[in-house]
Amino acid sequence: MSLWSDLKILSQMAFKPVRGGTHAERLESFYGGQARDYDDFRRRLLKGREHLWDALPRPDGGVWVDMGGGTGANLENFGPGIASLGKVYVVDLSRSLLAVAGDRCRQRGWTNVECVEADATTFRPAEGSADVVTFSYSLTMIPPWHAAIDNALAMLKPGGLIGVVDFYVAQKHPAETLRRHGWLCRSLWPVWFATDNVFPSPDHLPYLRRKFETVRLEEEMAKLPYVPLLRAPYYTFIGRKA
Repeated sequence: MSLWSDLKILSQMAFKPVRGGTHAERLESFYGGQARDYDDFRRRLLKGREHLWDALPRPDGGVWVDMGGGTGANLENFGPGIASLGKVYVVDLSRSLLAVAGDRCRQRGWTNVECVEADATTFRPAEGSADVVTFSYSLTMIPPWHAAIDNALAMLKPGGLIGVVDFYVAQKHPAETLRRHGWLCRSLWPVWFATDNVFPSPDHLPYLRRKFETVRLEEEMAKLPYVPLLRAPYYTFIGRKA
């Protein structure tokens, strides 16, 4: 990744107005000019994705749905194990990102992967149910995130798993088992990310823990490219449907 490519992406994130009357139009407005350079920059920005994929099982012949899967870069984390899955869906509303995902699938020969332009709150796999549903830094970009989680719960088989990794901020008075964030952290990051229509929420984790049996939960702080003194909070959650 060149410095010029980084500067191009950073300028678009910081200065390019996000326009559109629908959520899909706003996503395309934001990602359209950076889709081809998206993966290299986000690899340094979005932490924990590889750890999430490593922690999730690859059910033989199973159905995996990656909500907000964008360019399909997450699929690289499967390695050869992707062939053991019956079907993988990369679901997104950005046509530019899905075009990159389609190119990736053709280059890798992934014939069991389908890229679908659809809404995470309503999409259902053709098979009727899924073994695993993932949200990798996409839940914060879905305005009706409650509906997206509810939809994932509805499509999962009993015993199926949801995996989420994303930015967040803690509630002012979190449960005793959850990490606390100071006032500056809780105030800074929602404003910082909102300019890119990313909305770290104090309510994601409590909602996920109510809806699913917690299998794994990690709360961490991530370095940001070109911002050496700040750390952004993110979490990794794996839950099981009862």
